[in-house]
Amino acid sequence: MLIGIDATALPPKPVGAGTYIINLIRTLANTECGHEFVIFAHQSGRLLLETPQTTKFRWVTIADKSPAKRLIWEQAVFPWIARREGIDLLHSLHYTRPLFLPCASVVTFHDMTFFLFPHLHTRSKRIFFPAAIRMSARTAGALIADSESTRQDAIRVLGISPDRITAVPLAAAEDYRPITDQGLLDRARQKYGLPENFILYVGLVEPRKNLPALIRSYKGMVDKGVTHHLVVVGRRGWMYEQVFQQVEALGISERVHFTGYADREDLPVIYNLASVFVYPTLYEGFGLPVLEAMRCGAPVVTSNVSSLPEIVGEGGLMVAPGDEAALTGAVLRLLDEPGLREKLSAQGLKQSALFSWERVAYETVQVYEKALRGK
Repeated sequence: MLIGIDATALPPKPVGAGTYIINLIRTLANTECGHEFVIFAHQSGRLLLETPQTTKFRWVTIADKSPAKRLIWEQAVFPWIARREGIDLLHSLHYTRPLFLPCASVVTFHDMTFFLFPHLHTRSKRIFFPAAIRMSARTAGALIADSESTRQDAIRVLGISPDRITAVPLAAAEDYRPITDQGLLDRARQKYGLPENFILYVGLVEPRKNLPALIRSYKGMVDKGVTHHLVVVGRRGWMYEQVFQQVEALGISERVHFTGYADREDLPVIYNLASVFVYPTLYEGFGLPVLEAMRCGAPVVTSNVSSLPEIVGEGGLMVAPGDEAALTGAVLRLLDEPGLREKLSAQGLKQSALFSWERVAYETVQVYEKALRGK
């Protein structure tokens, strides 16, 4: 069968869902599954994917478009292209699919925040995505969720039959591993201006990530004598100004470092440099940074909500996202107890080994075949 994959949602600087798109396609390209693939991507996305064209894996390059124009193109033009290419199934990797398609379809849902935490999104997203997701849920032959937590949320919020949606947990790429090369460590420290000892957060700077709580918690640590700095790695998202203003107001600007977006090849090194990784998010469809940190051997403190218990298992400390005292206490424990840090590092490495992109690719193909049988 010929499987089409819509990768046009891949941004130039991928995080989260973009990381999923890259790793799924790269792994499928090296998987013998008996199917052929055609990948629809912008030129910028094709360069990021770094996957050569072969007899079983070919490309259709789509002119770069703004997100709004991409969605119009998806509905008005994509059905015609799908028919022209003769695809048997289209996998839409980011919530939405064309309303009318000449083939079977699978759609991936990364989370249900548009329904559960609408106030954490811009007005345009609050209007568009709930309607688009409901349409995808009604019309797709099969659905994929990034975690069992997201699957259960989708069943509850969208009222879909449990047998129509499959949880396919994500993974961290093999680049994420313990690194001992001092040259690599020193270069990353110099490139991003990283202090000698630091607590690390990686992710978007936006309300859903609960950064105000982390900043307040860190201020409490400083008041208790902690000398570690706080490093925030990630591009600025919606309402990021509030976080910067909070740091200024608390008088800790010299102790909090915002690096901006870090190149993908540098992230594993940055995780390795951290004393503790902290991720106090309010909700995650999967929470890739937590798994990446564990795979690098960084001790983890994160929230005990949504998908995170599935990921962390016994490999980290978990606290309620609204309990700033517990967050402070967990980080202080790790900073004060080298034995606990070593224990969680080892347990995190063991837990993270349960997740692989090969498994993601295999289980995704199983969903394709289920959707094709039900066409």
